Amino acid sequence: MKEILKTNDLVLLSWAQALLHDAGIGCWLLDGHTSVLEGSLGILPRRLMVAEDDAEDARRVLGAGDVPATA
Repeated sequence: MKEILKTNDLVLLSWAQALLHDAGIGCWLLDGHTSVLEGSLGILPRRLMVAEDDAEDARRVLGAGDVPATA
């Protein structure tokens, strides 16, 4: 799995997930439960992951949607 986005911005995460879903690219959100355990203060960023084979396509899709993907 490859990290494609790391952020505290829930709106940005939702937008990125929608873009990837529409492009047929599966993605997984990691650290969401950890963020809830720390009191939902938004201190810990959540990570959006994709399969290694989909990483380049995911970066292209996010770039077209003005989402700053992780390098």
